[in-house]
Amino acid sequence: MMVKACGAVTEADVAAAAAAGADLVGLWHGIPAGHRELPAARLARLAARAASGRLEPVLVTFAADARQLRRMLAGTPIRWVQLHGYQPPGMIRALKAADGLTVVKVLHVRGEECAELPLIDSYERAGVDVFLLDAVTADGRIGSTGERLAAEAVTGVADRLSRPFFLAGGVCAAVAREYLTVVRHRLFLGIDVDTAARDPRGRLDAGEIARVRRSWDACSAGAARDG
Repeated sequence: MMVKACGAVTEADVAAAAAAGADLVGLWHGIPAGHRELPAARLARLAARAASGRLEPVLVTFAADARQLRRMLAGTPIRWVQLHGYQPPGMIRALKAADGLTVVKVLHVRGEECAELPLIDSYERAGVDVFLLDAVTADGRIGSTGERLAAEAVTGVADRLSRPFFLAGGVCAAVAREYLTVVRHRLFLGIDVDTAARDPRGRLDAGEIARVRRSWDACSAGAARDG
């Protein structure tokens, strides 16, 4: 099981994610008014810091211009791109034309409904590597909302996929056992944690990330034993 700690803004955040045993760290760029938005220069610096250790840096973006993104990524070690927002399948196809990019497409779920459900086949044909299931709030907010998805809603969408998926949305140590059916899913890849990964001042915290990792690892191990 993989763990992505999302929303690093300092080298200390990146170091905390690495120390906690995270596999990936999310770096925001192209998220208008995003509270963890990074200018391009700092994005490149933090990506290099992550890649110098054991972390895979992930660009998290609402951007819909593939050419501009590819120019921005040139010269950085970023090889994972996570598309939030409602980009069309053509965006994925254009990004996949760049050798070595792993593209993660967020699927936005409100209640039992997934806005992109009719596009899943098109995303997969376009070359998406991984999906990420995240919650949409009642007023339409997306990304780092801290709202949870029902396990039944997650598996309902996951059953429509042929690519692995991450789970996001209110992921924390306390709720791992509530997602046994998700962890048992044949395409479950890991979790994306943000709010529960932070200390009271909002900084990524190695102890909190490690606590989430231990809880979900135990859940994953139990699911494997149970078959």
